[in-house]
Amino acid sequence: MKIDYEENRIGGKTFRVPATRINEATVIVTGKWVKTAAVKDEDVFEGNPVADPGAFVAQLTASGLKADIFAFAQKPVETEPKCDYHMEWDNAAVISLKSYADWLAALSQDTRRNVRRAAKVGVDIKVVPFDDELVRGITEIYNETPIRQGRRFYHYGKGFDAVKEETGTYLERSTFIGAYYDNALIGFCKLIYSDEYGNIIHILSKNEHTDKRPSNALVAKAVEICAERGLSYVTYCKYVYGKNDGSPLTEFKRRNGFEKLLYPRYYVPLTMKGRIVLALNLHHGLSNLLPKRLVAVLLDLRAKFFQVASRKAAVAAESSS
Repeated sequence: MKIDYEENRIGGKTFRVPATRINEATVIVTGKWVKTAAVKDEDVFEGNPVADPGAFVAQLTASGLKADIFAFAQKPVETEPKCDYHMEWDNAAVISLKSYADWLAALSQDTRRNVRRAAKVGVDIKVVPFDDELVRGITEIYNETPIRQGRRFYHYGKGFDAVKEETGTYLERSTFIGAYYDNALIGFCKLIYSDEYGNIIHILSKNEHTDKRPSNALVAKAVEICAERGLSYVTYCKYVYGKNDGSPLTEFKRRNGFEKLLYPRYYVPLTMKGRIVLALNLHHGLSNLLPKRLVAVLLDLRAKFFQVASRKAAVAAESSS
């Protein structure tokens, strides 16, 4: 098989990584010390890219793609393990969708109020085409602040061309939703459809308009669209990232009707190094071995550091203007 290179984005940065094609899937390799192979954009892949894991691993081994571990998962709603490989529980934020009305009725009174607040204060939520006007609006949202959710915002500082390239993936099965106030974009959501899923890839709104609750309204519109398309599930990436189960993003998902769904993720060693790494539980890096309480303390310190840095940068900007 041919070994090629594929663009892959990690932490807002684009890297060219080794890749090959197996069946209909593009398999990429990431990592420095431990090289992990995985199906690119597995979470929005249509169908099952690893329907026959044994045959897939055999083809991967024969491809010449150098990797220590191959990682793959079942679909989030396939919660019963089906394979004999090393398995760990991954998690997703999922709404099991019957109808928009059922979803709305299950929300708390406060969240329903937040969903309706945007319209009451004059925010227009609508499906929009992916064009230069939308990209300019998204670029402005990205560059509003360098700090979001207590950490450096990795899209901050990007220009029009970079934003257009990064947001313009899977356009043939995507929907963009915009939140407009006084005819200006103050928030957006990108949905990608795969099989019976509507996958929310990104929701972001301007901090200066948080009081208008555009993000809640964007989620509501996404759920409404998925219900109209007859989809069974709405997903919004992970419910919990790492050990940070108290993050504002997790709380936002919970309040908007998403539930934590555990599903199997498998790790297949391809080399001796891979087998040793799995045996020592080092395949997620050394930071994964830190106690949960210590992780919470470190995250809090990081958030405070970036808050101070952001305030200093704002003062410096005002002084120079």
